[in-house]
Amino acid sequence: MPQGSPASPNDVTDAAPVLVGLRALYARYLLAASVTSVAAVALAGPSVYPTGTTRYDPERAYNSFVLFAGGDNVARLIDLNGNTVRTWKDAGGHSTLINPALNGGHQGHVFVTLETTEGQGTDLVPGRTTGRISKTIGELDWDGKVVWQFGEKAPGGRAQQHHDWARLPNGNTVVLANLVHPVSGFRLPQILDDVIYEVNAEGDVVWKWVASEHLDEFGFTAEQLKLVRNAESADYLHFNNLKPVGPNKWFAAGDKRFAPENLIVDSREANFIAIIDRHSGKVVWRLGPNYPAIPRGVAARKVPRPVDQISGQHDAHIIPDGLPGAGNLLVFDNQGEAGYPRAPLQITGGSRVLEIDPIKREIVWQYTAEDSGMPGWAFRSTHISAARRLPNGNTFIDEGQSGRLFQVTREGEIVWEYINAFPRVTKDASSGKQSVNYQLYRAQPVPYDWVPAGTARAEKAVPAPKAGELRVSSLP
Repeated sequence: MPQGSPASPNDVTDAAPVLVGLRALYARYLLAASVTSVAAVALAGPSVYPTGTTRYDPERAYNSFVLFAGGDNVARLIDLNGNTVRTWKDAGGHSTLINPALNGGHQGHVFVTLETTEGQGTDLVPGRTTGRISKTIGELDWDGKVVWQFGEKAPGGRAQQHHDWARLPNGNTVVLANLVHPVSGFRLPQILDDVIYEVNAEGDVVWKWVASEHLDEFGFTAEQLKLVRNAESADYLHFNNLKPVGPNKWFAAGDKRFAPENLIVDSREANFIAIIDRHSGKVVWRLGPNYPAIPRGVAARKVPRPVDQISGQHDAHIIPDGLPGAGNLLVFDNQGEAGYPRAPLQITGGSRVLEIDPIKREIVWQYTAEDSGMPGWAFRSTHISAARRLPNGNTFIDEGQSGRLFQVTREGEIVWEYINAFPRVTKDASSGKQSVNYQLYRAQPVPYDWVPAGTARAEKAVPAPKAGELRVSSLP
């Protein structure tokens, strides 16, 4: 869920109310075709920079729609030229498309947060005096009608959903949520636990999984477990991802750990990715929380190589059958501060997108800024973000911290790029000054056939000028 969105109270502390790292963003976007100015706003970076589609090669990009929720809590479906095709109100700001193949063939349905609620003290978010969480979540059809919802029958009458959800082949929905409760052995009187609910069409919970019941399965050493139990934050694991494993070649070859109905999750705070067996509830496959250091220089670019230090990752999933790299793990490695103890990070390094062979535990492909001819730090999002493989072999990337969406080829060439044109404009609580935040929690590529037939779209090329050629004329 987007840091600081109403339904994600624990992410608020991760994101500054102004753009972080905008200097790198601005340097990168001197290549842009247009600029937009935010008047009378003091920013931590440049005050003039492009928004919308800044480059687009329809011949080399995978042409699709894109779904994301802007800072105004409106979910938007756009084409690659940045035109808004459809909108849905989303109180939580992290909408997710529903695959028609899992939804009775219904096109254009999305998950959104329908309603949030506020509370005082530890009943909602331990350690916070106030907080907003999701009270009711739901499924909206193409016209915005609610066709399914969950919340009233949730424990305490509040969904407390965060970050992720997914429709299952049986028609039920898995929901990643929070559970506030005391856990023996923890220093804090109550923790903000991660829980998974399977919810049926009537909104009833039919299966439940609680993270704190599986601490000894996450790969912590005895010393690390002490740090976990003595964590200062009640949000000690901070799961940010939940997906069914889906059909894959490993299961087809007899590896039951990768059963399609199993669930993959990842913990931002603890630096691990895990697969949960749907029948036993046990963790049957895991990556992390302990990794070797990232090699320096040329060695850090060599693939394949053993998986090295991942930190603060997001959006881990098995690449679906039928796509290039099917069966491998794709993950946005933020290289953000995380771990028990905190993982050592490269001071001038950036984020990475990693494709990993889950059996050999090797990095078989990666994307860093160097692949696009930029310094490593130029691609960096220490929180949120996502990456998805596309049918033509490109990779869709959401550099969430700066609100930048783009597609890269296997070789790292950028063939489409878009900057969030719908920032969150608020007043900073401490200074009282207006602040602007362009971040996007998780944008998703959306195939054309997801929408009803006849939906308009554009595929107009947007060439980018050479570096340094874009200029704003001097004022008279």
